[in-house]
Amino acid sequence: MDFRTRIKICGLRNAEHVKAAVDAGADAIGFVFYPQSPRYVAPNEAAALLASLPPFVAPVGLFVNASADEVARTVAQAPVSILQFHGDESVADCVEAAQRASRPFMRAVRVTPNMSAADLLKYEQNYRAASGLFAGLLLDAFVDGYGGGGKVFDWSLIPKELAPRVVLSGGLSVQNVAEAIHRVCPYAVDVSSGVELSKGIKDSALIRAFIDVVRQTNTSSD
Repeated sequence: MDFRTRIKICGLRNAEHVKAAVDAGADAIGFVFYPQSPRYVAPNEAAALLASLPPFVAPVGLFVNASADEVARTVAQAPVSILQFHGDESVADCVEAAQRASRPFMRAVRVTPNMSAADLLKYEQNYRAASGLFAGLLLDAFVDGYGGGGKVFDWSLIPKELAPRVVLSGGLSVQNVAEAIHRVCPYAVDVSSGVELSKGIKDSALIRAFIDVVRQTNTSSD
């Protein structure tokens, strides 16, 4: 493998777990700004956690069906570097919110069994054509609710030409992330429920173990 798989640990809510992720070598930290989520963190709380991040660890803000005004207000208080839209937002909704917040954005796609490789490529093309702020797709499993469901989708649906640009999510864990990297070769992996003791409760040891497996997988594949 001729590249290093980037790692995002999502749904962090306290300093202990942020430090664990940073110390273990995470490339990005995700903060969930969706009040209905068990992983929700208020903007002022996220701002305090952001202040502890070293350079080059990217803070990501996850939003679900938030208005452009809400996104802009949140980013003004908690200045994440990239937005992640995980709800039912349209292309226009995502672009408007990203422009208001002056941030690049990722679009989460909840992959269903009836989707095809062509569907995913078209999805990416539509967003890329709509805005220069579009940074890429995050592919997640379709579950009730929005993310963090711990379910894996059919990775064979991901076209080979798209895989090196996507963030792979959905049911990843210490047990299956090596297989995911070998089979998909994504640009990055994103984990939330896979490093939790229970819903919304992260575990520092699992965070470190997940990151260690990703790094070991990259090394053994060189």
